Amino acid sequence: LRRLQTDLVIAGLDLTESYVSLTELSEYAAGVPEEMQQARLYPVLPPEGKPAFCFYPMSKTRNVGANWYELSFERRKELMYEHGASGRKFAGRLVQLITGSTGLDEYEWGVTLFGDTPDTIKEVVYTMRYDQASTQYGEFGPFYVGMVESPDVVLDEVGV
Repeated sequence: LRRLQTDLVIAGLDLTESYVSLTELSEYAAGVPEEMQQARLYPVLPPEGKPAFCFYPMSKTRNVGANWYELSFERRKELMYEHGASGRKFAGRLVQLITGSTGLDEYEWGVTLFGDTPDTIKEVVYTMRYDQASTQYGEFGPFYVGMVESPDVVLDEVGV
């Protein structure tokens, strides 16, 4: 990470944001097939045919009357299943990577979405914001969006 940051500065770019998180398996993913577990832990990025991306950090609330961590594990699991069911409607059009950042950064998770088009990402975020896991218990940081491109094209675009 330091080498990348140093190389960016040497190239004349200003590092304005940073986020640290690790790939992990969700505590609600018990019983997920081994192949899916490996794909979550060791993702191939960027995914083929998914040039649009979005990253945002998030946490679960600890507010009076809406404290995620006061819910039973079973209730949290139900809410996450509902949330996941909304996302599964986009299977084939979207790849999601959830990383853990509890104790490493300001938020608890990093969410990265790769889609076939920016419209797909907008549609999934719009859809999932109505799930109770988001409406009542989600706290979201800034959203960063862009398109994946080869380094040569990016450097040419920024005039380097």
